[in-house]
Amino acid sequence: MSNAEHLATVMVNAFIDAVDRGVDVVPVVADSTSTAKIAPFMQKFPGRLVNVGIAEQTLVGVASGLALAGKVAVTCNAAPFLIARANEQVKVDVCYNNTNVKLFGLNAGASYGPLASTHHAIDDIGVMRGFGNIQIFAPSSPLECRQIIDYALAHVGPVYIRLDGKALPELHDESYQFQPGAIDVLRSGDEIALVALGSTVHEAVDAAAQLADLGIAAKVISLPSVRPLDRDALAEALSGFKAVITVEEHNINGGVGSIVAEVLAESGAGARLKRLGIADGDYAIAADRKEMRAWHGIDAAGVVKQAQALLAR
Repeated sequence: MSNAEHLATVMVNAFIDAVDRGVDVVPVVADSTSTAKIAPFMQKFPGRLVNVGIAEQTLVGVASGLALAGKVAVTCNAAPFLIARANEQVKVDVCYNNTNVKLFGLNAGASYGPLASTHHAIDDIGVMRGFGNIQIFAPSSPLECRQIIDYALAHVGPVYIRLDGKALPELHDESYQFQPGAIDVLRSGDEIALVALGSTVHEAVDAAAQLADLGIAAKVISLPSVRPLDRDALAEALSGFKAVITVEEHNINGGVGSIVAEVLAESGAGARLKRLGIADGDYAIAADRKEMRAWHGIDAAGVVKQAQALLAR
């Protein structure tokens, strides 16, 4: 396992390596060069990056035009502004027209913490799931992030990649191979299943370790690939469990909680489900990550508490 690494740094290194091997990558930013940590790319390839200023609708439109001209266009800006301000352009210019644009939602979830709901993206997975043609990914570790980006740059068609705004430690060893559509089982267990998305996978892993100390065997499943998703594999992984918890830094509607609810219902499973995330009708509180996750019960302690309660019923 390696030290923690910021996923935006992983992204930029992937872009540099792609251009070095001949991929015609053109990043488009909206005065978001610092957010994207893209200075190393600009230094190595001056003139290759397009900065449209604080104009997210233009960002997506320009990227779509570049894609139609044969470029591999990648947008790099904060997820809340990509999702909210450029919603129609994402829907029409990218998804409906099936253009070869890769949308990177940086600092997703409540990564911006104290900057509050104007800067939080707790609905991005739900919004993107409502659009056609686009593939959706949410890496939980640096290695997985790099493999997802390499896949996205080679894939022809729209892609949305949700990137956390904090440095994340490695969860996978060098043998790990990301596969589009595949679920990622990080820990085995037979009493309760924990299904998580993105950076909250780390909370689920920590919670499973704490539950093990209490004599409770928890299975941990990560969903790095939201679309495509092998729903049959997820249903099989959840079969036999009487209790399932989902964990996400996202509204409980539209994200991993909804996906798991759909899979359990459609497969006829009788499991009790507890969805942990930002509650229906709520915003994430304005606070740093530790306090915010504790408040909403999506830290490891919150997962352990809910697991004990669910198993006691």
